[in-house]
Amino acid sequence: MLIIYLAGLFLCVPIVRAESDEKPSELRWRKHTINDRSPFEAAGAADFNGDGLLDVFSGDSWYEAPKWTRHKVRTVAAGTNPHYYEDFADLPLDVNGDGNIDIVTCAYFSRRIGWIEHPGEPTKPWIEHKIDTPSSMETGQLVDLNGDGQLDFLPNIGGQVAWYELTAKRPKVTWKKHDLGREGAGHGIGVGDVNRDGKTDIITPKGWYEQPVEPNNKWQFHAEFELGAASILIIGRDFDGDGDTDILWGMGHDFGLFWLRQSISADGKREWTRDRVDTTFSQVHTLHLADLDGDSRPEVVTGKRVYAHETEAGATEAPCVYSFHFDREESRWIKQVIYEGKPAENAPEAAKDRWALKDFERGSAGTGLQMDARDMDGDGDIDLVCPGKSGLYWFENLRISQ
Repeated sequence: MLIIYLAGLFLCVPIVRAESDEKPSELRWRKHTINDRSPFEAAGAADFNGDGLLDVFSGDSWYEAPKWTRHKVRTVAAGTNPHYYEDFADLPLDVNGDGNIDIVTCAYFSRRIGWIEHPGEPTKPWIEHKIDTPSSMETGQLVDLNGDGQLDFLPNIGGQVAWYELTAKRPKVTWKKHDLGREGAGHGIGVGDVNRDGKTDIITPKGWYEQPVEPNNKWQFHAEFELGAASILIIGRDFDGDGDTDILWGMGHDFGLFWLRQSISADGKREWTRDRVDTTFSQVHTLHLADLDGDSRPEVVTGKRVYAHETEAGATEAPCVYSFHFDREESRWIKQVIYEGKPAENAPEAAKDRWALKDFERGSAGTGLQMDARDMDGDGDIDLVCPGKSGLYWFENLRISQ
């Protein structure tokens, strides 16, 4: 298979052979600055003040649409490594059922999972409540794992695999931890119905956990592959349309976007064939599914997590945001450019001396740890919110307005 690059649009699905020529994009994007001095790597969009417009929460502040007025509502400490802040997820959710949107968060150095309570008056201080302190985490995701219609929290925990179910909102917020063990733990986590039984399974860099028929039974681990230091998300989806679930992931601290194509052998055993989608960019730390072109088939949005680690493969190369989709008729991945910046200039050799806000051109955008995809301007198509160490931005999808 071959990759096609189309500047401007994106879709999610793996590929095969060498990268191909770029072609004109079907979609156009316009970058908007929310805060080009923000160092936080997570962001979520929701209406925090009830005016009908989508605002953005990132780090210590929420930004009020449409002018992106900053409201600092909490203090976020720097990590023990000062290149990071103790804010690795900002996921909007009405946790306590009061009608206001709160934030579910987690952190690496303090090892905590918590929820940040909307105070009712959104410009007043927001208070964080502890859920658990399981271990270090590099973000997580909200997903309905057990099919009850409620979003659960799936963090990427160091040394264990677990998910958290919000079992009560009132009179007291209660979360139940579902500990699946240590066997599959690694850098990266995601979801997908791997065996096509109608239940959502959990995918890790070392295999997948099969959700049991009975909720109180053990999740069986299948050690069927090794992905390496994978992205968060790892996406399980039938990309090629053959009826089974494939797996797409990026290398969080190296080059490349890859996929595993699932097939069934003659003796009925599950087999995986690994191939590359794109190996031209590095620090592919986060993947996000979103229907960008309105065809009801989501694309995959990804790009560079700027200075994921300050000194690693491709760290000073140009920031980027791309989309990918799999063309089932031509059996190839199509890549579209949403944004490409410029490489860092005169970056110091030592990691401790490298700072994204100094080394990269002002206005450089990446994908951070956790991006969001929403209709930010209410025009009927999906836009993107992209945080990172080089600032906070949103990309306007011009599909309808163009």
